Amino acid sequence: MNRYRQIFQQASQQKRGILVPFLMLGDGSLEQILAWVDMLVENGADALELGMPFSDPVADGPVIQAATIRALQAGTTPDSCFDIISQIRTNYPDLAMGLLTYANLVVARGLGEFYNDAQKAGLDSILIADIPVHAILPFKTEAEKTAVDVVLIATPNATEKQLQSIACHSTGYTYVVSRSGVTGADKKSGIPKDIISQLTELNAAPALLGFGISTEQDVRNAIQAGCSGAICGSALVSIQQKFNGTERLEKGAQLMNELCRGLNG
Repeated sequence: MNRYRQIFQQASQQKRGILVPFLMLGDGSLEQILAWVDMLVENGADALELGMPFSDPVADGPVIQAATIRALQAGTTPDSCFDIISQIRTNYPDLAMGLLTYANLVVARGLGEFYNDAQKAGLDSILIADIPVHAILPFKTEAEKTAVDVVLIATPNATEKQLQSIACHSTGYTYVVSRSGVTGADKKSGIPKDIISQLTELNAAPALLGFGISTEQDVRNAIQAGCSGAICGSALVSIQQKFNGTERLEKGAQLMNELCRGLNG
């Protein structure tokens, strides 16, 4: 069974939402990244969203931009990202993993090669943050050849026509943006209830709420609004930036445990 379908099915049976933490590939040594992944999984991560560093991350706020810069300065490339993903997949054969990237990286490698490499590394989905739904078809064609799910973003100002297209083309899950702007835990997340309800009516892939998710209440609000779960990025990446060693892992575990308390709505 598709890993996303499996985790959503299990969560539904348990009457809870799912939690998807984000981490930037290449932000730290391989050992640090694998230790961080271990901590995330041990403390409730149902899936992972993995960032591939890109020089112009237009959807990201200051915290994730800083992680991107650190990763690029460390020499991280798409090849090294796929190597890290392969190692995580070896460690966690059943864990759903999605990639968040940008169109330039996909096009520069060649769409077919990128999706083939993603599939070989063990990815379940790819979200290309700067590709609107009306331009997704060439990417979806390659995704379907490799059985890699397409994930699309639903913004608070999406039109009914856009939502219909998103519901048609987004297959792993639907990334619902809590507010306009960029990622960041410093700005309060909103709840676009109209968008969530419309996606439900359209039988879209399960909605996960992202942008500004940093507390138990944020997660609870997402579940109560009809989302199947939440994505936490900047709040966790900020911990990676501020702390080192055992303290970093302890602080990360504390936040993960707090977020998980909101999954029952």
